[in-house]
Amino acid sequence: MAQGNSEARLAYLDCFSGISGDMTLGALVHLGVPVGWLEEQLRGLPLADFALAAESVSRSGIKAMQVQVRITETHHHRGLADIESLIGGSDLSDGVKSRSLAVFHRLAEAEAAVHGCDKSTVHFHEVGAVDAIVDIVGTCLGLEYLGIQRLVVSPLPMGCGFVKCAHGVLPVPAPATLELLKGVPIYGDDAQMELVTPTGAAIATGLAEGFQTMPPMRMAAVGYGAGSRQTEGRPNLLRVVTGTPLTVAEQDRVASRWEDAEPMVVVETCIDDMNPEIFGYLMERLFAEGALDVFWVPVQMKKNRPGTWVQVLCRPERRGAIVERLLSETTTLGVRFHEVQRTALARETVAVDSVFGKVMVKQVRGLEGTVRHVPEYEACRRIALEKGLPLRQVYEAVARTAKGDA
Repeated sequence: MAQGNSEARLAYLDCFSGISGDMTLGALVHLGVPVGWLEEQLRGLPLADFALAAESVSRSGIKAMQVQVRITETHHHRGLADIESLIGGSDLSDGVKSRSLAVFHRLAEAEAAVHGCDKSTVHFHEVGAVDAIVDIVGTCLGLEYLGIQRLVVSPLPMGCGFVKCAHGVLPVPAPATLELLKGVPIYGDDAQMELVTPTGAAIATGLAEGFQTMPPMRMAAVGYGAGSRQTEGRPNLLRVVTGTPLTVAEQDRVASRWEDAEPMVVVETCIDDMNPEIFGYLMERLFAEGALDVFWVPVQMKKNRPGTWVQVLCRPERRGAIVERLLSETTTLGVRFHEVQRTALARETVAVDSVFGKVMVKQVRGLEGTVRHVPEYEACRRIALEKGLPLRQVYEAVARTAKGDA
């Protein structure tokens, strides 16, 4: 039975600095799992004497919880059967037992694959010790306390270098970690340290339903769990975001507000020695080549020369044509380009009846579900020239018609 926030049925593990058992436990404590309650529940396991120490710390100005397991047992080899007996014979709930054993079975399968033996004969070293058992079972207890039913994890960063363990010196990522992460989205990272530990990998793969970017959810709370080591360039934290999944209807309403982010390319250059009369023609040619947006910005260039910053937005497949057009039509000696993401409000072009006949307008869906109509410039320009009317007058008349104001 959940004793924490009953609305927090979904948890997203944002592993921007990796994941370990103590970081996961720390984030859950930060989210409201009482340390005293955790320790009381864990004492039902037949383990050597231990104590949980939780401390509020700061990483890059972010408040987080660091949880450490203080033990008298320094080293203990346990096999899978030992772990099953230890957890299965406890008074823990069936949910905590099944989740905890799922994690240890994942570890046993990975260790067996690395060492070329049957998982029933695997002897856990570091992960058979009290602190690892407390991290894993404590995580499952914390998830149950918070009422977490679903777990989703971000793609995982892989550090590099070497790490010392019971087997000796191993490369990072550790072989067992890589075995656990088969089929999981991972990416390289130049951090000279172990970002994802075997215990962290086992928790993620043993409990998560998937690995992706943050799923659609109504957020309830955020917790940060701190790792034991300080890192340069980023905070050594695991972020856990909890909330309730959006219903299909809610997701449809959200999706209808804007288009999914799509890849774009920005092509740009600065020019200080070109006849300004050419810029108007250049803009026309760039749009003809598939540019989605073109603009000029006045800049002060080297030797204090006034210049023009030319920036063009296009889809990736039109980059080559845009680059060629800039190099051929302007005096620039080179261009820059970089990839960006664009998110736009959902819109479509529709025809509306007006005093001038049918006119094309953009129908734009706003963030709050409102709909507005934006007259197309070229259509209004054509009418203004044909009727001998001011463009502003045509534009306002079409806009009133589109709104239903006659």
